[in-house]
Amino acid sequence: MTPLSFSADASVVAAVFNRQSSHAAFGLGDGTARIVTLADGAACEVTLTDGGILALTQDMDEAGWLAGLDDGRLVRLEPDGTIAGLAKHPGKWIEQVASSASGVRAYGAGKDAFAGDAKGFGPARSHPSTVAGLAIDPRGKRLAVAHYGGVSLWWINSTDSKPKLLPWKGSHISVAWAPDGGYVMTATQENDLHGWRLPAASDIRMSGYPTKVKALAWSTKPYFLATSGADQVICWPFAGAGPSGKSPVEFGGRGTQTITRVACHPEGDGIAAGYDSGEIAIGRISWRRMALALEATKSEVTALTWSPDGAFLAAGDDDGHMHVMPVLLPPA
Repeated sequence: MTPLSFSADASVVAAVFNRQSSHAAFGLGDGTARIVTLADGAACEVTLTDGGILALTQDMDEAGWLAGLDDGRLVRLEPDGTIAGLAKHPGKWIEQVASSASGVRAYGAGKDAFAGDAKGFGPARSHPSTVAGLAIDPRGKRLAVAHYGGVSLWWINSTDSKPKLLPWKGSHISVAWAPDGGYVMTATQENDLHGWRLPAASDIRMSGYPTKVKALAWSTKPYFLATSGADQVICWPFAGAGPSGKSPVEFGGRGTQTITRVACHPEGDGIAAGYDSGEIAIGRISWRRMALALEATKSEVTALTWSPDGAFLAAGDDDGHMHVMPVLLPPA
């Protein structure tokens, strides 16, 4: 497939491939989605709501996606454009959604988080403030919920109404669970990262970012946490004893541009970065450099992701530009 580009009159909220790498879906702020068939490049537009799509992610199976909407609905979107309602909370926004290939779905509505499976969702798990981030652990057993004052860890299949609280002052705006389950990391409103090493829940803090960290991404080999929020890709080493006392790997700078999105290749150390200029660059952490993959659109990159098979990259920006690109990274 040759590179494809589309445009719309609304910001791109998310770009997500399904788990079988057959289709890419873009969620937009005007309530529509664009679905692209990778085999032939065909694209269709689907209206999910009269308002806006707030979140979009892979569903737990191979084919579809979960979408959170500003009318309080959680829906499933199929590659053929079919929409099915899964939950509804009138008067609330569904801004956080997550799923796991192990068969778990989760979403946030106001201060409550819900987790379940194909049969439905369990009871509300309440928090002191709005759910700002969700992450399911690699085994599909626990749910991490970011909120003001830290992160709450819930056993998904437990009836216990009390979570394990990982406390840290301030507002935590996103959360990411390490692929080995050994760390929970958040981005905060104060332009830094905070994390906890499990099971001891010992604290880790990375500060000094000039802007808010909007994207966290884990590489698999070697083991790094890549982040946006600076004029370089910042990659913290998590192999062995973790990042404490270690300096990050920094590369990919393009003058004064700020990196707004990062995405790690599903295997190895491949990485992509999106900039506030609309440029996209790709490379490897081991190279300590990036090569330009897409010229500037003069609009901030708001969505960036690899397909699960690592063959494609999808990106979108604040002015509604959408791209699907076949990518072949040279060997490490």
